[in-house]
Amino acid sequence: MTPQLTKKWLLTVWLLGLAFVAQAQLYDPSAFDKKYDGLLKHPGVQIESAEAINQMYNYKFYDADKEFRWLRLRYPKHPMPYFLLGLAEWWKIVPNTDVTDYDDKCIMYMDSTITLAERLYDDSENKLEPAFFLAAAYAFKGRLYSERKKWTKATFAGKNALKYFEKCKGNAEFSPELLFGDGMYNYYAQWIPENYPLLKPILLFFPKGNKQQGIKELEKTANSAFYTRVEARYFLLQIYSMENQYDKAYEMAKYMAEQYPDNPFFERYYARSAFVIGKIADAERLSKDILDKISRSQSGYEAVSGRTAAYIVAYINQHFYKNNALAKEYYQKSIDFAKQSNSTNAGYYWSSVLALGKIATQEKAYDQAQVYFSEVLDKAERKSSQYKEAKKSLDEGKKLRREERRKRRD
Repeated sequence: MTPQLTKKWLLTVWLLGLAFVAQAQLYDPSAFDKKYDGLLKHPGVQIESAEAINQMYNYKFYDADKEFRWLRLRYPKHPMPYFLLGLAEWWKIVPNTDVTDYDDKCIMYMDSTITLAERLYDDSENKLEPAFFLAAAYAFKGRLYSERKKWTKATFAGKNALKYFEKCKGNAEFSPELLFGDGMYNYYAQWIPENYPLLKPILLFFPKGNKQQGIKELEKTANSAFYTRVEARYFLLQIYSMENQYDKAYEMAKYMAEQYPDNPFFERYYARSAFVIGKIADAERLSKDILDKISRSQSGYEAVSGRTAAYIVAYINQHFYKNNALAKEYYQKSIDFAKQSNSTNAGYYWSSVLALGKIATQEKAYDQAQVYFSEVLDKAERKSSQYKEAKKSLDEGKKLRREERRKRRD
């Protein structure tokens, strides 16, 4: 190497070294710690936790856990690391909320969050950050207790969550994370009495909600927050569907499933919303991918996702490909998944059994069809479309069977 090239090489190494040092200084956590009195707006913590949060939402819990534990080691007196650890346990529950395996750890981490946040609330001049973590931790406890029908505990947790959400209310300029609570309250404070009239007397003691304002606030959170961004989108997906805004639900689910391709909840919603708005190719592709992941025992993919995916594939084969053999196979899979997840009291089960009855009628297997229709009448709600259709089909099947017998006699 010539002396000139040697100098250039050394200069390059020196410049790279300077760049590395500058980058290290840019992300130096201790420098950020001096500047920020909390962690919600702390850019260094966001940099350190971003990958772990993405791993968590993509169901790579082992990798996320390592980073969350490092944050706990670095900030042992702050509630945030415990909240993130508890949030990871909650997302293990999300695909099938009947599974109780993760309840104890989720509650334990949320309790630790509450303990540390209460201390921070008492000791800190900035009450907004600890109030946010108190509201969030109590809210997650309330959600979990509601799923377990522990209504007294759910009510207590919910009242505490509302108390601290009220302290955060109207302070989105401090952090966009705080807008999440405003959006949730505004939407559900109006939605709950509309859908559960028996709860109206309880809500008389709380401020009135505004669904449209709540949706706008959640949409703003979904676009500008860091820690609550994905949670806001999780709720928006369900809200868009409840509000019959299926195109919005599809676009949101598509975006989230592309961001987190191994998240069973987002992929399931992507397949469902694609199916509802008639994007059949997308619905079939996604449903088959879900079923493949279930067959490989991939984390988070289980019977609840399976019953949806199998039903979609069955319906497409029956109505678009006119392939009754494959349709029957997948309807039966949907039924099996429904039984595995103890959800024979839900629409996918009723619709799958009803479809098998209709196919049996087409194939003139009237006795078998009667068994299917009777099963729907036994399991489905009387006001449901499946119940009414099964009753009608059962009566028509009896007529067809009588006509078939008459023809044989003649």
